[in-house]
Amino acid sequence: MEVTSFRKWSREERQDEGGDYVRETLKKARQEAGLTQKQVANKLNVSERHYKYIEAGKVVGNVDIWDNLEDMFNIHQRKLREISTIHHDRGDSR
Repeated sequence: MEVTSFRKWSREERQDEGGDYVRETLKKARQEAGLTQKQVANKLNVSERHYKYIEAGKVVGNVDIWDNLEDMFNIHQRKLREISTIHHDRGDSR
């Protein structure tokens, strides 16, 4: 079994890939629940900054956080952890 290490992506690496990363399903679930990032952070007993980093895909977060998010939003954590790339319009007309 291959083990993949997790690491923080630098802003430059994200830009090189054509955009920023975000956990879109997690963000959408939070918004549909009518919660702010601060409210979710408080429920998880983490700082707002740490939660924002999790939602932005900058950090992974620990198993307890993902278990709590799964229970909070009733969505499997594997789905919540998926990372999407947001591509920024660079003004080219491809």
